Amino acid sequence: MFSKRSQAVIAATIISVVGLAGCAQVKKTLHISAATPTKVITYNSISGRVGNDGPVLVVKVDDTTQAHPQIGLDKADLVYIEEVEGGLTRLAAVFSSEIPANVGPVRSARISDIDLLSQYGHVAFAYSGAQTKMLPVIAAANLENLGAQRESATLYVRDNNRFAPVNLILRADLLMAKLVSQQTVIATSKNMGWTFGPAPAGGTAILAVKLKWPANTYSANWSASDARWLLVHSNSPDLAADGSQLGPTTFVIQMVSITPSIFHDKFGGVTPFSATIGTGTGYILRNGFAYAARWSRPDATSGTSWTLPDGTAISFAGGQIWVAMTDSPPVFTYPATPSASASPTPTK
Repeated sequence: MFSKRSQAVIAATIISVVGLAGCAQVKKTLHISAATPTKVITYNSISGRVGNDGPVLVVKVDDTTQAHPQIGLDKADLVYIEEVEGGLTRLAAVFSSEIPANVGPVRSARISDIDLLSQYGHVAFAYSGAQTKMLPVIAAANLENLGAQRESATLYVRDNNRFAPVNLILRADLLMAKLVSQQTVIATSKNMGWTFGPAPAGGTAILAVKLKWPANTYSANWSASDARWLLVHSNSPDLAADGSQLGPTTFVIQMVSITPSIFHDKFGGVTPFSATIGTGTGYILRNGFAYAARWSRPDATSGTSWTLPDGTAISFAGGQIWVAMTDSPPVFTYPATPSASASPTPTK
């Protein structure tokens, strides 16, 4: 027989072992039932690229040969190509998901910018200046007027490795930080009328497209390995400042009416006006295919929607977008044995 002391020790030992076993079981159960946190991936509403919606900054960028390589364009969510005096082109770069430190070379605003950018809301608008007649128009527009003529030299700096007038660089990070410190309300990126998703059926396989303006050309060559359209400007690869070739995931050709405006430059060159409100035709290029499409924008505050000829909405591929606004038909290059349908025909 065990003594009372021995019985007490045995009882305590049993309780201890059972308790430890119970704790181990509890820990095991908690470990099994603990949920693994789900990583939430967000997408920018303008480009569909991975990133957040943020305040919209639009910067006017020189597009002459002397201005290349340009700075910061690889970070833009969307870039517009628009015609200016003398048949040259100029860019309007739209940033939201990411604001780079530097953007440029910055150049002056044009009348087409007012209608074009109004669909984004009250955006931050950075430019180097404008024709005297244009300044009151910009001041009255629904834009945060951030022209170089109104801002300090710490925000618009000169690049000593370039020459005027293609050496003005915007410190975009400092500009946006200033707006935050001043509690300036800037429109946040939103759905713009186009959607993102799988490529639609049909379309025409293409290798490249070439676009012409009176004094400039652009080509976009499909790269399956990069899954984007590699850009060529005036017959030379369109390079970013880091040496990489610029190229969007979705390349949009928007056929627009281009007419003389009441504005002109200091040399007497008439400023063309590109009409971006109304309806028209164009092409959506994605995944190595071209789709004939129609665009619609009923008023200045509405986004631009794109559909196939039968009225079905056409999705863009998520990633950077370039929109070429032109009144000249594109020239497509097709594979030796075209797949899918015949060459895309503009809708009436």
